[in-house]
Amino acid sequence: MTEVTGPAPAGARTVGAWRVFGARLRHWRRRAGLTQAQVGARVGYDHTAISKLEHGSRRTPLPLARRLDHLLGSEGDLVAACEEAERVEEAERAEAGERAETGEPTAPAPVAPIPPPAPVRQGPLPGEPVGGALTAMLPPGAVLPRRLPAYGVVCPLHGGDGCAVPALADVAALHTRFCSLGPDTAYRPALDTDTLHALTALLAVCLRADDEQAWPGATAVVERTLHAMLRWMDLPAAPYQQQLAPLAAEYAQSAGSLRLLWGRNGTAMAWLDRSLLWASMAGHTGARVAALGDMSTLARQEGDGASALAYGEAIHGAAAGRLWAGALGDLYQARGHAVRGDTERTLHHIGRARSQADLAGERDEAEAPWLSVASLRLRTESGAAGALRDLAAATGERRLAFRALDAIGTATRLLPPGMRSARMLFLARTADAYVCAGEPVAASAVAGHLLDSTEVHPRTLLGQELRGLHNRLAGRTGDRAEIDDFVRRLAAVVR
Repeated sequence: MTEVTGPAPAGARTVGAWRVFGARLRHWRRRAGLTQAQVGARVGYDHTAISKLEHGSRRTPLPLARRLDHLLGSEGDLVAACEEAERVEEAERAEAGERAETGEPTAPAPVAPIPPPAPVRQGPLPGEPVGGALTAMLPPGAVLPRRLPAYGVVCPLHGGDGCAVPALADVAALHTRFCSLGPDTAYRPALDTDTLHALTALLAVCLRADDEQAWPGATAVVERTLHAMLRWMDLPAAPYQQQLAPLAAEYAQSAGSLRLLWGRNGTAMAWLDRSLLWASMAGHTGARVAALGDMSTLARQEGDGASALAYGEAIHGAAAGRLWAGALGDLYQARGHAVRGDTERTLHHIGRARSQADLAGERDEAEAPWLSVASLRLRTESGAAGALRDLAAATGERRLAFRALDAIGTATRLLPPGMRSARMLFLARTADAYVCAGEPVAASAVAGHLLDSTEVHPRTLLGQELRGLHNRLAGRTGDRAEIDDFVRRLAAVVR
């Protein structure tokens, strides 16, 4: 440690300037949901030193201010406050030196007032959906889970220990009260346990409903709740931010995933970026990994292979040493290399992902309750199938297409009952792999069944898969009338 903190000089203006810095430090630490001890541990100081910095009784070296600025995400605010305090200190010392040389008496200067905390600088988020009765927004026949955890969503208070969920009528009332808080509301209600249980159960319902059949209403429920969370977390002098940050990280990641599913990539990235912020505040590794994975998918869909790889690599840093995260990180890297046609590196990462998934056990389920060992194997085979299909399309190698078909078959067998959206996606990927294998008739037979049984929205992930299938089939129709007819039918769906 090269920089050394020391007592703030006694000059009144300097004392005031360091108090301003301390107030800014306290503000950003609380915004980040960290204790003084946690901040101290991360920058190499005892918590008592952080306390003295916040009270302005010790000066802060500029290198330390830079580390604090980066840690707390203050975007230069702490560095600017530190530099201003140093300028005030230097000016006051110079004035004191001049007075000492002339014998002029020193007059006390007023202590600078501590300004109120400035709002966090952040980009705008998607607009709040139009409100309405929660029961009308939920999918038909929606049933709340009786207990948490449910569908991979864990209560932020009780974790994997389990807890009861209020009845639907009570959940609706709690949700209405939670969302009714406006920016100018004077009353500061308590954020009780039942409300947190209700919000957690609602997220589970939205994810399950959307997975079983693409349901646009899930996005509205999730984003309306998220906007209410933003208002609660902005309330002053209350612990709401710390209480809500873990759940808000999951809600934001889910909102990003849902937007991505429906082809709304710009708003998807906005929510995913916010999920990373809240996941870091809460120390929520699972939400951080999930958000990075979705960001990798989004970059790949936009044709940005380099960014897709970077997000996949970041997963390893976010959860170093975890088998479950290592498997996911390697899968996203495999898909990034596949679209670039790099066979060796794609197969290398697929092999690593499968090895880590095979080794995963109870410890991994405890670290990531939302990801069971069975679902990790499913994700691994699904990701491997996608990477192999992309690689076959990029290289023209039929053997890779047949390997993709094998992986799709394994993933389909691992699917639990329901999961209709995933089954439809696997069918589209199967048809595409058949095209890459040089068997367009088989592809039209598989995809024809899909079109007969599913309404396809062009902007969804399923629509994008079918668009890729159409583009590959269109050049291979030849004189086969049955393929020509199917290509025309497919074109009407995806355009």
